[in-house]
Amino acid sequence: MIATGVLPFPLDFEALYLKNQEHYHRFALAVLNDRQDAEDAVHRAYFEILAHWPDLLADGNVHQQTWAILRRTVISEKLTSYRDNLAELTEDNDVARALCTLPSRQFDVMVLRYLCGCATADIAWYLGVSASTVDYHGRKAKHRLEQAMPARIRRSN
Repeated sequence: MIATGVLPFPLDFEALYLKNQEHYHRFALAVLNDRQDAEDAVHRAYFEILAHWPDLLADGNVHQQTWAILRRTVISEKLTSYRDNLAELTEDNDVARALCTLPSRQFDVMVLRYLCGCATADIAWYLGVSASTVDYHGRKAKHRLEQAMPARIRRSN
């Protein structure tokens, strides 16, 4: 007899989906600035994650690898456009230009922290790094932004 129903996803994959889908969608929406584009990108990322699931599990850092797939999927084709259109999202051309000059890890931390509202522990989990590394990238990004716009950003002591 041939099974005609939908095969279930692996439970650990379903758990990953349930744990991350809201933040992944918020990240995609922040980057793409369009709900349908964000939804499509996250679905494409999850299909790629599922296609590579056994390899991702064997890798040892599923969270970092799935974040890398999501990030690549969401922003690979849209990053240039996003950076060009970031002023519309932030309504601040100086901040947008400065944010767009950040290295990718610093950019990710700033977007996840300030546009998506993610906690440091969640950002660390998504990026596959420690909370102190997230804070380091946040400090470095803030320093770069301060250098780019010294009159606009005050140092917090």
